[in-house]
Amino acid sequence: MSSNAHVPVLLGPVLEGLDIKQDGCYVDGTFGRGGHSGEILKRLNAKGRLIGIDRDPDAIASAPASLTDDPRFELVRGELAELQNIIGERKLTGKVDGLLLDLGVSSPQLDEARRGFSFLRDGPLDMRMDPDTGTPASDWLASVDERELIHVLRAYGEETFAKRIARAIVSTRAESPLRATLQLASLVEAAVPAKARAQKRHPATQTFQAIRIAVNDELGQLQAVLRQSITVLRKGGRLCVISFHSLEDRIVKRFIRDESREPEQYRGMPSMPDELRPKLTGIGKAIKANIDEIGANRRSRSARLRVAERT
Repeated sequence: MSSNAHVPVLLGPVLEGLDIKQDGCYVDGTFGRGGHSGEILKRLNAKGRLIGIDRDPDAIASAPASLTDDPRFELVRGELAELQNIIGERKLTGKVDGLLLDLGVSSPQLDEARRGFSFLRDGPLDMRMDPDTGTPASDWLASVDERELIHVLRAYGEETFAKRIARAIVSTRAESPLRATLQLASLVEAAVPAKARAQKRHPATQTFQAIRIAVNDELGQLQAVLRQSITVLRKGGRLCVISFHSLEDRIVKRFIRDESREPEQYRGMPSMPDELRPKLTGIGKAIKANIDEIGANRRSRSARLRVAERT
């Protein structure tokens, strides 16, 4: 397992951003291996409450007893888009003091070859966050239309050579199915120009990212949970979102911006309907990891944290 597996990214800024109240109610919407949750729980008193959510059964099974045995903590297997239902079932709608979302794939998921996320380890081409539901990447690649594949590679991976890679995938699958991670990684590497292969970053990085996002509907999940955060947070509650690539970060940035603005027709007016008032206030700018954290945890080098407060 990677040394980064249990290192919570941007921990200090997250704890500061959440503005933790000792008797508050908090939600870690992306529990992972519980790094952030463990530190949040340390700051709660006997009246505090923390709910962790994750759709990965490995994350649920690997949760440390120090958390699961704590009566203040509850771990729920579910998707981000189920946030409102999960909170509603516990009669906590509008009572949550802080919501944390740490997006993307975790280090343990990358380290497990059988999960199919890594282009450096050979394993089945799966990539599902929840292996009990949805479509494996191998099946998705076997049926996706070439135009749709090009769109996914460009939009979700920001891949310059999307057309060349998509054409290579379609050509290859006509002869034999793509079933293994290194098989796909080698195909992508051969499809891109030699100059691209010479770069430090592996040429399959963006392709794997794009396919993973598509297979798990990560952007749809993100957009849904952001909308639902407005409902579950109490007034003064904090939303903290860590993203690892520009596509996610733009979605978060635009959401906070849009929910912080007054409707154009009411700007400058002395009053407006309560339901049209801004729902959020952005807190500062995007926060990046410092040099020391990047040196200790390479995963943090692309992390961006944005914080907003429910108004």
